[in-house]
Formats: sequence, structure tokens, C-alpha cells
Amino acid sequence: MDGIEDSLLFPIGLSTRSELLTIDRESAKQYLENALQSEDIGSVRSAVYQFVEECSRSRSGKDKKGNGKVTFPARSFEKHIRHIVEAHGIKRAKYYIVRLLKAIETSRTTSINDINLNRWQDYDGIITDSLWMLDKRDTSGAHVGWYWGNFVPQIPNQLIQRYTKKGDWVIDPFLGSGTTLIECRRLGRNGIGVDLNAEVCRKAEALIATERPRDDVRTALFNADSVTADFGEFLKACGTRRAHLAILHPPYHDIIKFSDSSADLSNAKDVTTFVSLVGDVADNVRNVLARRRYMGIVIGDKYSRGEWIPLGFYVMQEVMKRGFSLKSIVVKNFGETRGKRNQKGLWRYRALVGGFYVFKHEYILIFRKE
Repeated sequence: MDGIEDSLLFPIGLSTRSELLTIDRESAKQYLENALQSEDIGSVRSAVYQFVEECSRSRSGKDKKGNGKVTFPARSFEKHIRHIVEAHGIKRAKYYIVRLLKAIETSRTTSINDINLNRWQDYDGIITDSLWMLDKRDTSGAHVGWYWGNFVPQIPNQLIQRYTKKGDWVIDPFLGSGTTLIECRRLGRNGIGVDLNAEVCRKAEALIATERPRDDVRTALFNADSVTADFGEFLKACGTRRAHLAILHPPYHDIIKFSDSSADLSNAKDVTTFVSLVGDVADNVRNVLARRRYMGIVIGDKYSRGEWIPLGFYVMQEVMKRGFSLKSIVVKNFGETRGKRNQKGLWRYRALVGGFYVFKHEYILIFRKE
């Protein structure tokens, strides 16, 4: 690399993904614009090297983000620098310099989320692939696994980051243990949760309260049937009119019986009724969801009398009839359930005998209200 050693090029110890680097905007602009005036690739690299050295000298744990400062994840900043100095031609190197200048000077977001598209490399933690392989459930803070049928917190975490801004309203019609609302409090979003079971609501309320919100947000719980409830009244009671995201994790029909209530979707008399009821909840959501905003449904399939019942695809077709367009289908790996825990051998034997495959995935269906 024209005699510039890699260890010298990165003297600022960009070694941990969590480390933040504070950069002075004016100083950065001066160094990078000088690099843009260079006539050959060696001079470009030399100017960028001087910029990195300046960052090393000015780095301080006391620096705070202010009008003249911008904070970068160190690993993201390193990627920007590497793109410049490893470019094979001066034209390409200057392209990367201009991109870094934009990342430092301006923010470009959409109306849907807070992701700065000029710094898209900062968001390593946001998944954009349609296959999610999550090793284990997040059990930090208020996330505990007391509720049979809860889902991994990483799902609402991803959806909230992709489809909302701070201060937006998220509605969860199947509250359960409160996983979605806990993530709302962590990410600075307002959350409304609805559940048919009063005892579940009480437990979830106590649990959610232990998660201290990072921002000034509101969390409200309502004990009601999401098939017939007036979500508009719930939002009105919270001082707002529209939700900006809905996350639904309904029962997978009768795989787990959550209560004895006839209104419980896990007690629907058949698959057709179950799918129709999920559609009714989607209608309820649509009434309060802002136009062109998103709804995610987490759903899995089931077996019945030796036949695979594709609940996910039935629900997908039903919701598309209700004024939503399908944006994505995510397939997520499925961990062990309580019913199958310590029974891997038994289920493998049953699969071999019955000619079927053991469930190891579920779907996250992403819809948009049109």
C-alpha cells in the first residue's frame, strides 16, 4: 500500500465494535477536502493518513457530541478509511472520500425510521436478509421466559428499528409477557399492548415496569379482545390517533391452549375460523395504522393428523385481502419448545416413521397498509 503499513494507518486502536470515536466536523472537512485536491493516489492516501493521525490525537473520553462534533462507531469509521486507502484508482478513492464527507456532514433518513442512510455501515446489528438465524433468546433486563408461547425479543427489536422513529407508537394486539413493549421502552418508542387474559396483563404490566425507559415514552396495557376491541379508543386515551407499527404474535392455532375462553384464538373451532379471526385483528389494526406504515405478523405452521397445515401462508393470504400489501417474508430458525425439550430423539423417530420433518422455522410476515 505504497509503503504505508497497516498498523501505522490505524493508530487509534479501532478494535472493538462498541467503541465510539468523536470527530470534529470542521477538521474532518479540511483534511478530506485536501485529499480531494490531490493529484495522485499516494497523495490521497497521505492526506487521509494525516486525518487518521489527527483523530488519534484528538480522541478523548471527555468528548461529547455537539454542534461541531460527530460520533462514529469505531469499526464503521475504520471501514470508511479502508475503502479509501485500499482503492486501486484515484477516482474510486475520491468517491469514497465524498461518501465519508456526507456521512460526517449530513444525515439522510426516511419518513419511516431513524436510520441515517449516509451512514448505513453503522448499522451492523440490523438484519436485512430474509433468513434470521438467532442463536438464543435475549434474556437481559425484563426479558424472562415465564410465558409459554412468548417470542424472542430480537424480532420486535429488529422491526421497531426498521419501521419506526423515536417517539412513534407501536401496538401489540397479543401482549403476552410484554416482549414488544419492553423493546419499545428500550428503543424510545411508545407502546400499547392488548391481551384477552386479565392475569397475563397484570403480570406483564409488573414486568414491563421493571424495564426503565431510555427516553420519555409512554406504555399502556389494555385487557380486551383484539378481535373486537376499539384500538382507536385506546390510542385516544393515550393522547394520540395513529399507530406507526403493529407487531402481532398470535397463537399458532391450537398448538398451545392459552386459556379456556371461547374468544381465545387458540380455541378456534378449526383452521378456517382461526385464520379469519387473525384477519379480523388485522382489520382492527388497519383502522388505526397510519397510511403506508407497517405490520409484522409472527406465525408458524402446524401438523394435524399427519398433514402439514401451512398456517403462515393461510394468514398471509387472508391479510392481503384486508388492504395490506406483502413486503417481505422472513424465515426464522425455531428453537426448542417446552413440549419438545429433551425429546429430540423421540421427535426424530416420529419423523422417520411418519414421513414428515420436525419444525425448525417460523415466519415473520411484513405487510404495509396501502
